[in-house]
Amino acid sequence: MTHSAQTPSAAQAQPSPADSHAFAPSQPDQRGKGRIFMMVVGLLALVIGLTLYHQAGTDFGWISLVPSLIVLVVAISTHRTLEALAIGSLAGLILLEPNDYIGELADISLSVMMDETIAWLILVCGLMGGFIAMLEKSGCTLSFSHFMGRLVKTRRQSMLSTAMLGVLIFIDDYLNALATSAAMKRLTDRFGVSREKLAYIVDSTAAPMCILVPISTWAVYFAELLRTNGATEGSGMALYIQSIPFMLYGWIAMGLVFLVAIGLVPDLGPMKKAEARARAGQPIPDGAPDVAMKDEAPTGSPWIGVFNFLAPMAVLIGASAWFEIDLLKGVITAVLFTIILYLVQRLATFATLMDAIMDGFRTMMLPLAIVAVGFVLREVNDQLGMTQFMIDSLAPWLTPALLPAIVFLSMAVVVFATGSSWGVFVISIPIVVPMAVHMDASMPLVVGALLSASSFGSHACFFSDSSVLSSQGSGVLPMQHALTQLPYTLIGATVTTLGFIVLGVLMH
Repeated sequence: MTHSAQTPSAAQAQPSPADSHAFAPSQPDQRGKGRIFMMVVGLLALVIGLTLYHQAGTDFGWISLVPSLIVLVVAISTHRTLEALAIGSLAGLILLEPNDYIGELADISLSVMMDETIAWLILVCGLMGGFIAMLEKSGCTLSFSHFMGRLVKTRRQSMLSTAMLGVLIFIDDYLNALATSAAMKRLTDRFGVSREKLAYIVDSTAAPMCILVPISTWAVYFAELLRTNGATEGSGMALYIQSIPFMLYGWIAMGLVFLVAIGLVPDLGPMKKAEARARAGQPIPDGAPDVAMKDEAPTGSPWIGVFNFLAPMAVLIGASAWFEIDLLKGVITAVLFTIILYLVQRLATFATLMDAIMDGFRTMMLPLAIVAVGFVLREVNDQLGMTQFMIDSLAPWLTPALLPAIVFLSMAVVVFATGSSWGVFVISIPIVVPMAVHMDASMPLVVGALLSASSFGSHACFFSDSSVLSSQGSGVLPMQHALTQLPYTLIGATVTTLGFIVLGVLMH
């Protein structure tokens, strides 16, 4: 049907692809569902009831868990991550300041946006998005994909090569999540691998891999945290390295993803449906923020195209390591290098490269919004005393043999509920370390349990930064990614818990 033959209503009912992105204005395609409305009313009544029940000036106790539970309920019911976080945060603010929750929301939101970590995230993720967009618009990603296509001949090999590439990009989980997915999604599409499976493989080699390598952003951060909190009299990095064999979740998650890629572990639950859909010719799920890629051949010399893909990646990794594992300085260096490299070869005009960087920033708006609202939820949970409540509740059950398993389980729940892989441990390490010293527990084993909990939370939480970036890079929604990988993260957590119980008994 030609454009002139369309009626106005038909034209409105079929918006162009340019107007279909997450932030585009549009007409609602359906009326609100009564089920969602009733759920929101019920949650509001619950929060108001708890506000009346709680005595001002006293600890919130078990009530501190409610906002995170609300986030889970809303997210699973609606499959909408950002809205679930916003509702959970608002519920917590009503509990904290029932008479001025709007003012408290404004204060916390402003504080979060002025936080140095959020500013760092915005710059790193935005520039990473722009960097990857330059690789794609110049055709270099296509060249690398075709190069890999010559080496990879089967579906299983496409998943194994994705996992291996994720292992090699160990310096930072953000870099891993975005670079691996950008490099491999065209190849996995060709072999009928679902984008959900791609996101799972990418996410499984992000945080779980980064904790196992002592030259990563995670190692640098946690080693300093251990030193400043008296976990060791020597170097914090030395203790971190001693703890690597006991970071069980990282080892188990890495082993599991290779078993899944080989086919020894079958597709489970929602992943089974996703893979069946992909084998039928639809690797990208309905509603995903991505479109199918054309199977076109690269122009020009394929080897030059591969070099133009790998050289900026090598500069990004090398510069990050050179600047003492600082990904921001690394990505700035890589963006400048890529602009000069492509301009010298006349692969693209300066205006095209600048447009690509701006497009990359725009694609990161939704994941950045999710992470920012997640920081608001973390601040709300901190003020409610959620982490302290969890630790105090479990203290009576602690014995030297059970300490590692209980530390893993409790901190895994807290990180999963808050999405804060690093922030939680600023609070918990000063409590857990003296507890381990008092019980004469193995410090490397306890540190291994803490890092395992951190990597599990980052891996499993549907609004953690690495999970959101893995889903964004792979072209699926955060909840589509979270629900399909949940069975595997739960298997990993169960085996890890049993492992810590056994090690706790043997090493006590």
